[in-house]
Amino acid sequence: MKHFYMKQKVFSLSGKFTVKDQQENDAYYVEGSFMQIPKTFSITNTKRESVALITKKVFSLLPKFFVEVNGREVLTITKEFSFFKARYAIDAAGIEVHGNWWEMDFQVLQHGEVIGKVNKEWFTWGDSYKVQVLNEEIEAIVIALVVAIDCVKADQAAASSGVSM
Repeated sequence: MKHFYMKQKVFSLSGKFTVKDQQENDAYYVEGSFMQIPKTFSITNTKRESVALITKKVFSLLPKFFVEVNGREVLTITKEFSFFKARYAIDAAGIEVHGNWWEMDFQVLQHGEVIGKVNKEWFTWGDSYKVQVLNEEIEAIVIALVVAIDCVKADQAAASSGVSM
């Protein structure tokens, strides 16, 4: 089992932040595109090799995010039509999220087996998350999923305030 920590910088326009391991060493770098269409977030390892890419679909009735890991699309997060509370669906082969992903307190399952856990760290400046990866073979997928969910939340917050992401 590995533990990672994500702390997003509160006032970062480009969406740059680092994912740290439990020894507080850099493990992954996340960088969002600034003033670019489509909006993307790239995840690289410490060797600066591309690990994952999150892309917001531009021309879509409802917001949709595509997540690629190692050059292969592994999941899609789509906003579902709803009159009251925002609802999203995660479409992935065998990957599910159980719990309150809007509050960043959930488990990631693959084919019914828990492969990761995410908990929001309270009383911190900015959004901070503790990510436990139980199956290290798909570590990049779990990290990319957490970043993608954070992107969806940021997009929803921007839409609510009238600012486009």
